[in-house]
Parts: sequence; C-alpha cells; structure tokens
Amino acid sequence: MSTYVDGYVLPVPRARLEEYRQIAAKAGAVWREHGALSYRECSGDDLAVEGMLPFTALCGAGPDDTVVFAWVEFASRAERDRINALVMNDPRLAGMSPEAMPFDCRRMAYGGFQTLVAA
Repeated sequence: MSTYVDGYVLPVPRARLEEYRQIAAKAGAVWREHGALSYRECSGDDLAVEGMLPFTALCGAGPDDTVVFAWVEFASRAERDRINALVMNDPRLAGMSPEAMPFDCRRMAYGGFQTLVAA
C-alpha cells in the first residue's frame, strides 16, 4: 500500500514549545479521529549537522527557536483531501487562527508527498 503524507517544518520558540505541544496533541487527536493513519510532531534535538543544510537555516529559526518536523500519514491523496476538509471544519480546532499560534505561520514549510519507499 502506498500512503500519502503531509509534511511540515517550522520554527517554534523554545519558550512556547509546551504550548505548541498541547495544540499539536489536540490537533493530532482530531486528525486521527477523522481517519489519518498516523500523526507525528517532533522537536529538534540534533540540528547542527556539519556539512549539510541545517533545519534551522531551512526555516529561518532564530537562536531562541527549535525546529518542529511533523507529518500526517493518509491512505491516499484523496483520503488526505477528504480528511483535511473535515479537520479544517472541526469545531475543536475552529479557534486556531494563524495569529493565535505559538509560532510564525509564515515560516512554516508544508507540502503533500507521495510515498517513495516504505520499509
């Protein structure tokens, strides 16, 4: 089975990481209830790898930020579209405006990806 993944990379101020975690936990439960196969949010731990473009540079993270790498897995792109429409209209997430987020939404990278390898 070839799954479909929405991926995110974003800088989050370390001082607001717990606030972000609480929002992510709530959002993850909603995505799963609507049919997402899995939901992961990971905070950066080893981001200064020599000789490669660090995630911090990729998303413009400042010295007081960490990077969150996240993904949501779906059975297909059609399922992603169906589930995301439900999630965006779910009243539990209705108050989550970009202005109220504990990070700058303009520095978040997002995309949908076809699974190339699943081992």
